[in-house]
Amino acid sequence: MTTPPLPSGARLLIDALLAQGVDTVFCVPGESFLDAMDALYDQRDTVRLIVCRHEGSATFMAEAYAKASGKPGVCFVTRAPGASQASIGLHTAFQDGTPLILFIGQVSRHFMERGAFQEVDYRGMFAPVSKWVAQIDQAERMGEMVHRAFHTALTGRMGPVVLALPEDVLSEAVPNAARPALLATAPASAPQAADLAKLMQFIQGAHKPMLVLGGSGWNAQAVAALSRFVHATGLPVACSFRRQDLFDHRDPHYVGLLGLGADPALLRAVQEADLLILLGARMGEVPSQGYSLIDIPQPQQTLVHAMPCALELGRVYRPHLALLSSMPALAQSLAALSVPDALPERFASHLQTLRAGYEAFSGPRAASACQAGTIDMAQAWLALDGCLPDDVIISNGAGNYAAWAHRYYRYRSYGSQIAPTSGAMGYGLPAAIGAKLAHPKRPVLCLAGDGCFLMSSHELATAVKLELSIVIVVFDNQMYGTIRMHQEKWFPGRVHGTALDNNPDFAALARAYGARGLQVGSVAELQAAILQGFSAKGPTLLHVMTDPEYISPNATLSGLRKQNTKPV
Repeated sequence: MTTPPLPSGARLLIDALLAQGVDTVFCVPGESFLDAMDALYDQRDTVRLIVCRHEGSATFMAEAYAKASGKPGVCFVTRAPGASQASIGLHTAFQDGTPLILFIGQVSRHFMERGAFQEVDYRGMFAPVSKWVAQIDQAERMGEMVHRAFHTALTGRMGPVVLALPEDVLSEAVPNAARPALLATAPASAPQAADLAKLMQFIQGAHKPMLVLGGSGWNAQAVAALSRFVHATGLPVACSFRRQDLFDHRDPHYVGLLGLGADPALLRAVQEADLLILLGARMGEVPSQGYSLIDIPQPQQTLVHAMPCALELGRVYRPHLALLSSMPALAQSLAALSVPDALPERFASHLQTLRAGYEAFSGPRAASACQAGTIDMAQAWLALDGCLPDDVIISNGAGNYAAWAHRYYRYRSYGSQIAPTSGAMGYGLPAAIGAKLAHPKRPVLCLAGDGCFLMSSHELATAVKLELSIVIVVFDNQMYGTIRMHQEKWFPGRVHGTALDNNPDFAALARAYGARGLQVGSVAELQAAILQGFSAKGPTLLHVMTDPEYISPNATLSGLRKQNTKPV
C-alpha cells in the first residue's frame, strides 16, 4: 500500500485560503512562489486565478474586488521588484481601509541576511502601510498565520496585511499539519445604549446639524438602516471624498460632497454646524479642506465621531462623544431608536437651504464654449446622469476628469463608486476589472484621464482575455491636468513637464489589444456608445477629446493665469 505524500507548505497555504472562503486570487506569477502556483493548479476549478500584466494593477484589482465584494482581496506577487510595484495597491488599501492580503515570495531561509537575489526585509519595507507584516518561517504554522492575516485585515478599521513566503517553506513537507482555522470574522462591536441616548440629546438640542458618512466596512443593509434613521430625524447628509455611494443623491436629505472642488456653501455649513456627526468618516486632509473645517484638537462644533477602531477616535479631533462600533451595528442601532415625530420639522428650513444649494451646485448650467471636436464635460455628465442604469458601478483613478462625475452624477446605490481616496493614478481600469469579477451582472464604467489610463493600459489585455464587458472612457486633454492646474496656480504661465502632446490613438490602442475602440465626438455619441458597450462581448474603450482650457469644473487655465496668486 502506497503512503500518500506529505502535504507541502504551499498545499497548506492554499487549504488555508479555501478555509477563508477565497475563490479569486490575483497575481503576476514569479518563480519565488511557484509551489503555491502548483498548489493552486489542483484547485483551479474552485479558485479563479486572475493573471495580470503588472503587480501594481494586480493589487489594485484585488483591492477593488474587496471593495465590491465585501470580502478580503487576495494577491500574490514575487520578490523585490514585484513587491515594490505592488506597494501602490497596498498604500491604497491602507488609506481606503480595504481588507487585502498580499502574499510575497521570499528567498529561501538559508539565504537570508546575505543580500541574496531580490532579498528584502518586508517587515521594514511595508510596516508603515500595512496593519501587520509577517514572514511565515514554519510551514506547519501556515494555517495559523493565514487565519491571523484575515482576522487582522477585517478587525477594527479594515486594511491590508502582508505575508512573506520563503521559497523553501512553500516546498517543505509537513508531517504534522494542523487543520485550517475556521472562517475569520471581525469581533462584534456595537454602540452602548447610554451613548446612543447622549447622541439623541445632542440631536434634539441642535439647530444646524450635519451628518457626514465615510470610511469602509459598510454594506447595503447598513446603508438602508442609516437612511431610515436620517428620515426619522430629518438630518442633512453629506458624503466624504469618494464615498458618495453611501447615500442616494436623489434623496432630499442629501446635501453634497466633502471632497476636492466641494461647494463653498457646503463647506461653510460644516464650519457653522452646531452638531457634526461623523459616521465612519475620518475627515482627513481632502474632506476637511486641508484640516481647515474643524479645529484641532478641540472642534468648535459639538462633534460626535463613530469609528470601528479606538485608535482613530481622538487621533486628530477630540470628540464630545466617541462611538466605538462597526458601521452595520451602529446603523441598525440608530434605525431602532425612538425619535420624536416632531424632530424633522426642527431641521426642515436648514435642510431645505442645504439641499437647494446642492441642487444649484450640481444642476444644469449653460454649455461652455469648447473647442471643436471636444466635449463639454459638465453637459456630458448631466446627460449621463439621466441615462446610466441605477446599478452601474463607476470606477476612476486620480485626476481632474473625475471631478465632473463627482459633482454632476447622482450616485444612487451602495457599491456604485469604486475610487481611491489615496489619489492613486492608474487605478480605474484595474478597479473596473476587479469590480466586474465581483459583480458580473452589473454594468461597469471606468473613467480615466489620458495620463491616468496610460499607467495601467496594459490591463486591457487582461480584460480582453476574461471577456469582460466593461466600458472605459478615456478623457484626453493632452496633459497631466491636475498637476497643470496647480502649476498655473503657483507658477502662472511657466508650463513645464505637464504636457502629454504625443498621446497615442487610444481607440486604435484598444483595438490592438482585441477590444472595441471608438472615437467619440459628442455627448449623444458618448451616451449611446456607453450603453452599447455594457452589452458587448468584451471591453469597449471610448476615446473622448476634452478642451484643455476647462481644467476643472470650477476653473479655466486662462482664469488661473489672470489670478496670478497662490491658493489659500
